[in-house]
Amino acid sequence: MFLEANTEILNALEITAKANNLSENLEKKTYSIKDNITQSGGSVLQALQNLPSITVQDGTIKLRGNDKVAILIDGKQTALTGFGNPTALDNLPASAIEKIEIINNPSAKFDANGNAGIINIIYKKNVEEGFNGKLGLISGLGALWVRKANLPTIRPQYKATPKINPSLSLSYRKNRINMYLQGDYLYTETLNKNEFVNRTYDSGDIITSQLKRNRNTHFTTTKTGLDFNINSQNTLTFSGLFGTEKIIDRGDQPFFDGITENRIRLWQFLEDELKTTVMLSSNYQYKFSQPGRVFNTGFNYTFHREDEKYFYDNIVASSNGTDAFKLLSDEQVFDFNMDYVQPLSYGRVEAGLKLRKRDIPTNMLFIPGTNSVLDVNAGGEATYSELIPALYGNYVYENQNWEAEIGLRYEYVKLNYEVNPKHNTYKSDGYNYSQPFPNFRVAYKLNEDTKLSLFFNRRVDRPNEVDIRIFPKYDDAEIIKVGNPALKPQFTNSLELGFKRHWASGSFYQAIYHKFSNGTITRLATTGPSSNIIYAVFHNADKSYNSGLEWVFSQEMSKKYNFNINANVYKNQINAFTVANKYPVAQTLSVARQEAFTGNIKLNNTFKFVKKLDFQLSAIYLAPDIIPQGKIRARFSVDFGLKKAIQNQKGDIFLNGSDIFNTLVIKKEIQGQGFKYLSDDYYETQVFRLGYSLKFD
Repeated sequence: MFLEANTEILNALEITAKANNLSENLEKKTYSIKDNITQSGGSVLQALQNLPSITVQDGTIKLRGNDKVAILIDGKQTALTGFGNPTALDNLPASAIEKIEIINNPSAKFDANGNAGIINIIYKKNVEEGFNGKLGLISGLGALWVRKANLPTIRPQYKATPKINPSLSLSYRKNRINMYLQGDYLYTETLNKNEFVNRTYDSGDIITSQLKRNRNTHFTTTKTGLDFNINSQNTLTFSGLFGTEKIIDRGDQPFFDGITENRIRLWQFLEDELKTTVMLSSNYQYKFSQPGRVFNTGFNYTFHREDEKYFYDNIVASSNGTDAFKLLSDEQVFDFNMDYVQPLSYGRVEAGLKLRKRDIPTNMLFIPGTNSVLDVNAGGEATYSELIPALYGNYVYENQNWEAEIGLRYEYVKLNYEVNPKHNTYKSDGYNYSQPFPNFRVAYKLNEDTKLSLFFNRRVDRPNEVDIRIFPKYDDAEIIKVGNPALKPQFTNSLELGFKRHWASGSFYQAIYHKFSNGTITRLATTGPSSNIIYAVFHNADKSYNSGLEWVFSQEMSKKYNFNINANVYKNQINAFTVANKYPVAQTLSVARQEAFTGNIKLNNTFKFVKKLDFQLSAIYLAPDIIPQGKIRARFSVDFGLKKAIQNQKGDIFLNGSDIFNTLVIKKEIQGQGFKYLSDDYYETQVFRLGYSLKFD
């Protein structure tokens, strides 16, 4: 995938394959999706992993090696992508997206959450007059061959998994009205998990297992909106989105004695999950007669329901056991904002306020069967309530050679987490704080082609609701994930120095950055009493650091070939710390200092042949890195894409492949107190797609 840099300012790197417009946004980099041929027909998550600065690991998005990323859709944080939990991006079709913005150093006008930065996903929106439409159909196959055979006695793993993604967009723009309707349906079969684990305990026990999860997903989204220009000064905007995601998982997890090779147990499960999302948004804009002077006010409402049902069979030599649980979670978010911009002779002043009210009542019902292994007393009801009023102000100064920005956001946060009083471990908890979040930016233009910039900001990472959720999660029968209601926010200070130079046929961008965090949120693994079961629980560690260098180099070698290379080299460090762990029993955990020098490199090539035929080839290498209590090994992949314009350039056909050599394997090493485990996850990464799209009017 080739992403050609073509902006003039250092921190607003506009990257497309064709457009030549200059971005005026001071803090962001913008990437076009339409020419990303290697990921056409894939998900937004797959499209993200080819962009500079971004890596994806186990569905988690990292920006410069940091997973504390805020995900926005059309500038708003919503439950579709999750408030800190972006798993839905793996089922959100990239065909519906116009561009993606990366904001490494957000100003005070953005929410303070997300120390790594912001990723803003922009939906397509019509800009042409009259009636227009686009029809698309994409099909594909994944996991063309088995990379590692199953352990004995379990059901087959998915192979040659089908995908299909029809889409339709309609729009009408005339005079003062712009209306649009977009619809996408995505069906996939996926080998979602295929993890082989070897656990070794100080007692001498060795357990070998495999967690295989075959997944069927139906994902439907419909987005509609209306822009009404009352007159040249007043504009009303309304939009709505409805989405459903139906997931059926069929899983097997056999456990074997690593010494005798006898099977200890077989854990089989069926997960039936339905996610429903509704988003409603309204906005009013008033443009004063003075150019650049604008007032905006808006209201956004989000509803997100998770309705999960799990059914388990626990098969051992002497008997069979059956268990089940049901989880129902209804999330509602109300956002109100007001923003004002006042232009000055040399710059502008920005000011505004925002109020957020967020509630998530959750009910977990454990249904024990014969010989149950569930912790039935860890269920019940819990309610997450969050209130965040905030004020901000920015002053931006600009002249021929200098740009400067100084801003302050002040947030008050009150969070309550009410827990079922009968819970066997956790009690109700929460936190509140009033904190300032300053930001600073200064840039100097050395000449017409070269700019130097310095950034500073302070941000916060509040625990996600799932991070403090009190219920044990049994999607892995012997590595059980549990939240922690006592979890507190982590605060981060960031400093960055950037350099940008561009010329007629390319550009070079370099950044040196450092982040320092207090109360780092991390997940720790421990064992229960007289048991080999591992519990992974969230805790606040001590201090952590993320420091690195990033380069982006783009060059057009000829009219037929151009390339883009991105390298990111950084050091991650977590200081030694000790915490008091409560689940499943009270114990003290101590973790030694961890550090690693690591990085990644991405090379994207674009070849333009005759008769509107384009070819792209991409390669990604990710170096070893640290994870809580361990490390993740190196991995790499290669993607390709072919696209041809047809039907007088109103139609396109494409063929592409992700991880075409099937080399992307997640390998981890974890060292806990009294145990060590190694895991290799051969989940589905290889996908080949064929697609067609047609514009009409």
